[in-house]
Amino acid sequence: MSNPPKEPHAYRIGAVARLTGIPADTLRVWERRYGVVKPVRTASRSRLYGPEDLARLTLIKRLVERGDAISRVATLSAEALRERLRGEGSPGAADGPRRPCRVVAMGRLLAGRLGKAGAASDGVELVGVFSERRSMAEGAAALSPDVIVLEYPTFHAEQVAEVGTLLAQSGAHRALVVYNFASHATLARLDSRRIIPWRAPVDPAELRRWCAGTLGPDAGGAQGSAADGEAGEVDVSRPIPARRFDDDALLRIMAMSTTVRCECPHHLADLVANLLAFETYSRECESLSVEDAALHAYLHATTAHCRSLIEAALARVIAAEGLSPGVP
Repeated sequence: MSNPPKEPHAYRIGAVARLTGIPADTLRVWERRYGVVKPVRTASRSRLYGPEDLARLTLIKRLVERGDAISRVATLSAEALRERLRGEGSPGAADGPRRPCRVVAMGRLLAGRLGKAGAASDGVELVGVFSERRSMAEGAAALSPDVIVLEYPTFHAEQVAEVGTLLAQSGAHRALVVYNFASHATLARLDSRRIIPWRAPVDPAELRRWCAGTLGPDAGGAQGSAADGEAGEVDVSRPIPARRFDDDALLRIMAMSTTVRCECPHHLADLVANLLAFETYSRECESLSVEDAALHAYLHATTAHCRSLIEAALARVIAAEGLSPGVP
């Protein structure tokens, strides 16, 4: 048996479930039946996952959501999974039109706006309707929804966790919370990547278009993301990009005179410095907060890749300006 990965890059199953959106029970089934990943075990038999496991599970979940069978993609390499997400070997081209988005709704009034249960319309199939939370928690997962749409006439802070639990239990990728009244503070607590608030009333056609769009190749959230994950998903198993400018170089750039009236080199250098500061902050949080280590690893990796992009832009501006050759 291999040695457990060292903290902070060792994540327990609860953290992995929260970050990937794959319910813990589903993770166990996928591991037992298909060997999707092989987490190491502690002395107490708890599962520990590394960054590579996290990245692999994220890729596999996105493919399953797109229509691939888990048995078909479970043993593919990480690179093969990425190629499949980019379109090579995807089911869409060979198997005809994309399947309807499977939607489960909680709330009779809302279901009426989506259409008749069991019927497909505008790329959406309403596969189930539940009148209250308990029945949905017990029955939604068996319907394999892509999206759950939840009706809350009034939405309060204590219901935020309830929505997250329903999303995890259902196995859906996203939840849409349709509400009449809620405070800004309550709405701010929602996971904006996976739980979208929408104030009632809603236009039925617009609601169906949003649900259908969650299965598209560019669907990565409310605004979408790239199919290969480069614009909306960061592979936390990849190395953190090395710094292109050290602190002395950034200070020199900030102090330089420039012919660009808007002072873009100065502003870009400030952005790089701020991103570097948040990289450090998220890395420290990753070490201090075991419960949310996976989330902070994601934040750290995302910030580092953003910083790398801004550094590239800064290098281009410096070259265009003909600034000091002492700056890299």
